Amino acid sequence: MSLLDHTVTSVETFEITTRYPRTIGRNARLGSHGDGPTSNAVIIRTDTGRVGWGLAGGRAADPATVVGRPVGELIDPATGVPDEHRWLDFALHDLAGVILDLPVYELLGAAGSRSVPCYDGGIYFADLDPDDAPRGIEAVLADCAADTGLGFTDFKLKIGRGNRWQDRAAGDRRDIEVTRAVREAYPNGRILVDANDGYDLDGFLTYLDAVADCNLYWVEEPFLDNAADLAALRAHLDRVSPETLIADGESNPEVDDLLKIAADGGLDILLMDVVSYGLTPWRRLMPAVAATGTQASPHAWGLPLKSLYAAQFAAGLGNIPIVEGVPGHTADVDTSPYSIKDGVITVPDRPGFGLPVPDRTN
Repeated sequence: MSLLDHTVTSVETFEITTRYPRTIGRNARLGSHGDGPTSNAVIIRTDTGRVGWGLAGGRAADPATVVGRPVGELIDPATGVPDEHRWLDFALHDLAGVILDLPVYELLGAAGSRSVPCYDGGIYFADLDPDDAPRGIEAVLADCAADTGLGFTDFKLKIGRGNRWQDRAAGDRRDIEVTRAVREAYPNGRILVDANDGYDLDGFLTYLDAVADCNLYWVEEPFLDNAADLAALRAHLDRVSPETLIADGESNPEVDDLLKIAADGGLDILLMDVVSYGLTPWRRLMPAVAATGTQASPHAWGLPLKSLYAAQFAAGLGNIPIVEGVPGHTADVDTSPYSIKDGVITVPDRPGFGLPVPDRTN
């Protein structure tokens, strides 16, 4: 049977709740990220009893636009989902995989490995909390230690404390101290840093000089996108830490501009978000990313499910050296087909995304 032999009979939208293992604090721009968000998801059912589900990719449209239509009119396994059905991008990929008895990574081309390096994206400014009795650097180290118990060995550190929360000089010193403390505690782990645009070029170069021996894996969003500044950053890194990569593109990306910067050597990793940018757009974009000689790592922060999707992207599309892990769990979703161990997330060889349909009877 082909996808055209399966007709959509219902589309159900519902909310799912994520809970982090602790309150996630501030970054350079934003206050506390809290204990975990609520997100929209979609279940699609067919007349043949096949079911697919996934996070909603943006605002939900009228289910009547797809109910009664063959699945094969809504998704092409070779290319993805038409723009008008982008909100169903993940559910339709899952459904197509279920019908065709193929994991999503095989629909995407199986160009990568099912064993995907995965860093811990949950290390924020714990040292600054609470306001009346800040816990200091030991709180950051405690969060890293807790997350090693979840299978992580590599850590992305939020920096940029001097942008909003501390005096500039004091905040920059603390960024350096935290970076060096985590490197000392984890001499063999990848250390990534993310400034959330909390520096200017000169300030960030000063930070890099102070941590040049920490062998940073990448630096992310050091300052607002600027081709000249990114070129200057690359030149400086080539002098002080040549193996360190530059990652950008998470926030409101002008993708064509980023591709040009990447082609010119100012970017090494593109970060457009797993869900808000979308699976089908990533499928279209990846050949252009590869043509620049650069790589991708779709932003996944906020939801553990996004990390699982990112791992499927990596296994399917290739050219993704590492993905962002989000510590936490999703209520009523069985994620046990995936595992994170020794800093690697293993993608299951199961149809679709490999996640059982949430039980909606409760």
